[in-house]
Amino acid sequence: MLLFAVTVMEKVRALPKKDLINLGLAILVLIVAVIIIKQAARMNKFILFAIILVTMVVISFTWVYQRNEPRFLTPLIDQIAPFFPSAPTTHW
Repeated sequence: MLLFAVTVMEKVRALPKKDLINLGLAILVLIVAVIIIKQAARMNKFILFAIILVTMVVISFTWVYQRNEPRFLTPLIDQIAPFFPSAPTTHW
């Protein structure tokens, strides 16, 4: 078993620092998300729904305006986009 641990540690040391920092940040975000979800489970459900609704509306309008939505949502945003303003495009 010690042989496997040494091999894994050697592989981790070989990773670029940027990847290790990104992994650490991802773990930190996951921990913060779990804490926030636990706190949200104790709050009033109506207020929680309102916060989630406002957040999703802001994200959706940002996607429609900037057209930076995830690739799998592009067909949906293509149908919604004509009804809302979009960012001016510059043609060089």
